[in-house]
Amino acid sequence: MIITEPSLPFESFIERRALSLYGGCVQPDAVVVGTGPNGLAAAVTLSRAGLKVALYEARKTIGGGLRTEPLFDVDIEHDICSAVHPMAVVSPFFRQFDLASRGVNMMHPSVSYAHPLHNGQAGLAYRDLEATCAHLGPDGDRWRRLMKPLLDHSRELVDFIMSGQRSLPRNPSAPALLLSRMLAHGTALAPGRFRTEVARSLLTGVAAHAVGKLPSLASGAVAMLLGHLAHGTGWPIPEGGSARIADALARDITAAGGIFHTDHHVTSLDELPRAKVVLLDTSPRTLARIAGDRLPVGYRRGLARFRYGPAAAKVDFLVSEPIPWANPAVGQAATVHLGGTQAEMFRAETAAAAGIRTQEPFVLLVDPAQADPSRARPGRRPVWAYAHVPNGDTTDPTAMVTACIERYAPGFTDTVIHRRGVSGAGLHAYNPNYVGGDIGAGAMTLWQSLMRPVPRFDPYRTPLTRVYLCSASTPPGPSVHGMSGYLAALSALRHEFGIRTPPDLGPLPINR
Repeated sequence: MIITEPSLPFESFIERRALSLYGGCVQPDAVVVGTGPNGLAAAVTLSRAGLKVALYEARKTIGGGLRTEPLFDVDIEHDICSAVHPMAVVSPFFRQFDLASRGVNMMHPSVSYAHPLHNGQAGLAYRDLEATCAHLGPDGDRWRRLMKPLLDHSRELVDFIMSGQRSLPRNPSAPALLLSRMLAHGTALAPGRFRTEVARSLLTGVAAHAVGKLPSLASGAVAMLLGHLAHGTGWPIPEGGSARIADALARDITAAGGIFHTDHHVTSLDELPRAKVVLLDTSPRTLARIAGDRLPVGYRRGLARFRYGPAAAKVDFLVSEPIPWANPAVGQAATVHLGGTQAEMFRAETAAAAGIRTQEPFVLLVDPAQADPSRARPGRRPVWAYAHVPNGDTTDPTAMVTACIERYAPGFTDTVIHRRGVSGAGLHAYNPNYVGGDIGAGAMTLWQSLMRPVPRFDPYRTPLTRVYLCSASTPPGPSVHGMSGYLAALSALRHEFGIRTPPDLGPLPINR
C-alpha cells in the first residue's frame, strides 16, 4: 500500500535560530543535513538551480563515505569507507557533473576484480570481456552470453536502475535483460548456470555486494549491474583517494555560494535556520529522531518497519609490500573477493543476514596502490578489508579478517606494519547512517530496493512540509552515485519552487 498522508507545517518550528546559524547573512533557500555523496549531490543540484544552500555536517570533515585520511603514517592516506567507485563514472548525476573535468582522475586496474579459491585457482574479471572469457575456459561462452547484451545496453540498464523506479522505462529491453538474468542467477537456479567453480564464484562474489541473503533477486540485480560494468567502464579508484570526489563536489557548491557548517551535530529540526526546503542525508531512524512527534504516526511506523542489513566490520592495514597472493595473478586486481566457493558464500551471507556470526565470512579487500601507485611509499602501502557480519556486531574483526587474507595470501601477516579494526557497531558510531554497521543504509531486499524507506509515490518527500529525505535509504539505494540526492533535489525544485527543468551540472566557468 502506498502511504499518502497530508503534509504538516514545518516553517513554524525552524524560525528561531535562522540568522545566528547562517552567520548573520541572508537566510538560505535550502538546508542540507549530512555531507555524504547524496547530500553533496543534492546541494550541487539546488545550487545550480540558483538557490542559496547551507550544509550541516556532524563531523569536522565533509564527505560521509568519501573520506580519506592518514591513519598510521602522515604520508599514507586510507579510504575510511568506500574506495572503489564503478557507479561514480556511469550514474546520470556524475555523467553530467563530469568528474574528469574537475581534475578527478579515475585509475583503472587491468583486472577489475579477482576471486581466489582455496586450491590456488582464481577467477579474474578483466576489464576486457574477451580476456575474461578466455580465462574462464569452458565457461567463457556462457560468460559472454551473460555479459555482452548487458554491455550493449549498458547506458539504458544503468539509467533504469538509477532511476527512482516510479515511471515506465523508455526502452524495455534493458529491464527485460535484467529480469531474465536476475531469475537465472538470483534464485535456486544459480548453481547450474556455470560448469566451473571459478566462474560460479567469480559472479557470486559480485552478488555479495548486496550484503544479504544469497541467492536473492536483489543480489542478482547487483551482480548484473556491477558485473557488466567490470568489463565496460570498470571498477576505478580515484587518484589520491575517495575524498577527491567529495572535494570536487564541495568546490562546485562553494563556487555557487553554498556554505558548509562542520562539527555541527543536528539533533532537532528546531536547530536549523528558516529555509524554504530541508533535505536530510540521514537514515530513516535519524529522520524520526530529529523530527520527533511532528511526524504522523503512520509514517513513523513505516520508518520503524524499515529493515537494516548485515554489518561491515572493517580492518585497515599498513603493509610493507604488495600482498603475497598464492596465485600471483590476483595481484593484478585492486578489488579482491575472499569468500571461497559459491556454496560457501551462500552459507556465509545467509548466516550473516540471519544474525549468525561465522568465523569464515565473506571478505572484500581493496589494495588501492595496485591501481594508483601514488598511494604507496617505499615499504609502506595501504590495504583495507571488511567482513560481512550480523547487524550490530561488536566483535573486533582484526584477527578474523587477517586470518582470512592469510588463507589466500600466505605470509601476509608478516607484511603488516600496523592494523586497526572497526566492528559493525563501531562503524555505526562513526557514521549514524550505517545503522548497526549497515553500509547499504537498509537491507537490500527486492521490496526495499524499490520501496525504500516507505511505500510512497515520491519516496523523497516526507509528510512534513518542505522536508525531504535524500540518503541512500531512498531509491536507488547504496553506492556512490549521487542519484538519491539528485532525485530528491529535483523533487524539491518541482514541488517547492516550480522548477521543472533540471539544472545544468557541467563545470562552472570559474572551474575551467
